[in-house]
Amino acid sequence: MEAALAEELREIAQHSTTLKVHNEVPGGVHASGELTDAYLMNLHSRIASRVLMRMAAGGYKNENDIYDLTLEQPWEEWFGYDHTIRVDLTAVKSPLKSLEFTTLKIKDAICDRFLDQYKKRPSVDTKEPDMRIFGFVDAHQFIVYLDTSGEALFKRGWRTETGDAPLRENLAAGLLRVAGWKPGIPLFDPMCGSGTILCEAAQMVQGVPPGARRRFAFEKFHDFDAKVWQDMKAAIKPNPLPSEPTIFGSDISGDMVEMARHNLRSAGILFDVPMKQIEAQQVQAPTSVPGILLTNPPYGERIGVRGDSTLPQDELANSFYADFSSTLKQRFAGWTVYLFTADLGVPKLLRLKESRKTPFFNGALECRLFRFDMVAGFNRREAAKPKE
Repeated sequence: MEAALAEELREIAQHSTTLKVHNEVPGGVHASGELTDAYLMNLHSRIASRVLMRMAAGGYKNENDIYDLTLEQPWEEWFGYDHTIRVDLTAVKSPLKSLEFTTLKIKDAICDRFLDQYKKRPSVDTKEPDMRIFGFVDAHQFIVYLDTSGEALFKRGWRTETGDAPLRENLAAGLLRVAGWKPGIPLFDPMCGSGTILCEAAQMVQGVPPGARRRFAFEKFHDFDAKVWQDMKAAIKPNPLPSEPTIFGSDISGDMVEMARHNLRSAGILFDVPMKQIEAQQVQAPTSVPGILLTNPPYGERIGVRGDSTLPQDELANSFYADFSSTLKQRFAGWTVYLFTADLGVPKLLRLKESRKTPFFNGALECRLFRFDMVAGFNRREAAKPKE
């Protein structure tokens, strides 16, 4: 999602004279600016997982070099010994023997810095720390960051109920951007589950920033400017509510439809998002104007929610995708269909050739966003085929 994030950050940077977006790197995007730009990114970025502030970077040969570089940083300028901390370390091709030991050395360096100055040290809290410190090591370099976000940014503060395999909110936002969806374009998720894609899209239509309803770590920094933060939130101008629905959802499970409705209310959505309980193979296009169908189809056991559980899983999947493919061809002419899945054989099951596939990672799971262009005429070709 690096390219999607860089594009989003450039849009956010239009509201700041100091925020500059630099290069994409694997797993992130570099940006620079004032601390208040971190407030802005945390408030408005739908795609970032965290906004990390780089404290220092340098070469290393062993754990002691990492300890020394961490010890030199002015942690006391940012937080106090009465704050709790947590340290996480990520490594790529690092020669270090034990990441656990190195993580401990980073923590010791921060605590020793406070002990030297105040004879007191911060406590560790791995569950809900006030401050999170992230280390990153590759083959030659160590970088240490202070996290300005706190809880990961995909935790928007509204989700109370999820299904078995919910998409993270920032992944849903990334999928919407890569699919080219914008408010005003009809959007349909026929396997909506707990409604993450719908909630993200609806918040965008309404002009609700993703960070409007939660707290951030930077609010506990020593030099946190509460007035700038309040002014930033006060400057949010919600969009006029749509007079006609453009976002639609459905699911095979009535419980999921109820959960999605509940989540839309929790996310502060004030306009109607029509939803119904129906199998994906039975759906109709919800508008006469073609739009974007974006969904995360079920896999494995989820396909059998209401299916015949005596059938083997493969047969269930084959029959589901064959029926769904017919529905798309016959009822969604002119629509652009995006399926997000870890099953790389989906195009074959649909008997459709994708026009694009974008690789994504959902946690550690490698996935694809497949795009299918449902050109008008599919249904005529289908009808002309001899019946088996």
